[in-house]
Amino acid sequence: MSKTFSNFAQLASFVASGRTNEEQIEAYEGAFIEHDEMARMSIVDAPERMEMPDPDQVRVAVEMMMQTMFDVLRDTRLESYAGDLAWGFANSFHVVAKRIEGREDDAAKQLRELARTFDPSEIYATELEDTQLLCQTLQGCREAMECMRDHAAEVYRVETGRPFSPVRGSRVSSSLTASMIDARDYLAARARERREQFTPEGPVVAFSGGQQWEDVDLLWRGLDSIKARIPEMILATTAQSKGCDAIAQAWAAARGVKVVQFRLDRKLGAKAAFVRNDRILGLKPVEAVICEGSGIQMNLAQKIRQAGIPLHVVRLEHQATQAVQRRA
Repeated sequence: MSKTFSNFAQLASFVASGRTNEEQIEAYEGAFIEHDEMARMSIVDAPERMEMPDPDQVRVAVEMMMQTMFDVLRDTRLESYAGDLAWGFANSFHVVAKRIEGREDDAAKQLRELARTFDPSEIYATELEDTQLLCQTLQGCREAMECMRDHAAEVYRVETGRPFSPVRGSRVSSSLTASMIDARDYLAARARERREQFTPEGPVVAFSGGQQWEDVDLLWRGLDSIKARIPEMILATTAQSKGCDAIAQAWAAARGVKVVQFRLDRKLGAKAAFVRNDRILGLKPVEAVICEGSGIQMNLAQKIRQAGIPLHVVRLEHQATQAVQRRA
């Protein structure tokens, strides 16, 4: 029996009624909160009454937008491009969220300046109140945009098997998905706002490996065993886009483990990879996994051994042995 809808709200309600993802629903309800009856979108605009969109309708819209692209292109010549298009959708939410965050930081800076230069006048009180409202409004908009980004990122991960990661910078997430934190943000977080999001608490497990690796299950099982012993672990990787690091980051996204990505600082030239290894060691990891790759992995393994950190070395013959055992 077919069902017709006269507007999007009815469609959203119908689709939402068939879903039972409580974590996802809670994430939207937590992000789409109106902290005040009034909203202020810029320093020059007067406060006005503007409601947040309905979280269920937004959730369904994001789901439909992402999922429809995969469904329409599946089993066609364009199927291989569906992931690229979906990444672009998720990244657009990320870009807008970062833009809002920049405005939020500017407003917060202004608010701190006002707090330092107290003035008992009515003009000062009005400016302080307006700036507080602007900060609050921008914070709510950012959290809502990040929630939509995280939802889109989760659909992308489920469909492609790869975690969504922006080209530059961090993706600090709600509880819906794991965070991917750029190492520069992580190390500089003491001087930043939102400190608790950029410096997640927990024991660090270092991970690095070569760009040629096929046995996904071998690495997932190994990381699962570590997480069983260290439930609050944070994974620090060398941020390569393929091979072992990509597999580990996909595992982290699926398991809700926060990732700190140590990308190469190209300005350092030939020594960039070795400096990166030292920076990972600077986090004082409690355990490490090194998969056979290049001399960079050998260097990191040597430094980890010298530091007395428990080390798991996974060699290429390990995955060959596992493949033979599975065929047998």
